[in-house]
Amino acid sequence: MAQSDPNGILRLLPFFAGGIGGVLLLINRFTTLQLTESQARSDVVGVILSGVLILIGLIWQQVQPRSPDAVTLIGEEGLEFSTDLTDEVKKELAWASHLVLTNTVTKSLVVYYQGKVVLRRGILGKNRQVTPGKILERVLATQKPVYLVNLSLYPGRVEFDYLPENTQGVICQPMGKEGVMILGANVPRSYTKQDENWIEGIAEKLADSFDNV
Repeated sequence: MAQSDPNGILRLLPFFAGGIGGVLLLINRFTTLQLTESQARSDVVGVILSGVLILIGLIWQQVQPRSPDAVTLIGEEGLEFSTDLTDEVKKELAWASHLVLTNTVTKSLVVYYQGKVVLRRGILGKNRQVTPGKILERVLATQKPVYLVNLSLYPGRVEFDYLPENTQGVICQPMGKEGVMILGANVPRSYTKQDENWIEGIAEKLADSFDNV
């Protein structure tokens, strides 16, 4: 479900202030029996100020960026590990995934390593298996992350059927040469550059943990 724009009321304030000011000036003019020269000048200034406020309100409606709409991802919340992991690796995965889910907009997380899913956490997709498509294969081959800022705009989104079907944004972060961490967000265009750098550091830490097993 889309959330309302939290700044919508703020952007309307100049518009309403200008409108109310103009109405009050009009009422004052009609209720004044004898109009003085100084009052006439004040009315002109008041009309100009009201007009400027209304204009500012209209401009804000056009150019002020709106926050992307968040949705509630479809699926059940859960935590699943591959059965052949050591307790130490499970602990590392649990720690890393908890940090990502609680400190970024990530709502669904999948860790794919050596051809299999080793972790699913957050809102789980229907498909438990990961079949690498062109995007995931490119990440593994180039060792460079891919950030799909608005998943609905990409034809390649069909390969992410292991994430909730209404996932809004995806980061595919390489995790060493044999793994990828796939993160799904409920808001498009939501990851900052700082988030991306931080996620890269988490992925490198997990890769070291797997290499040392």
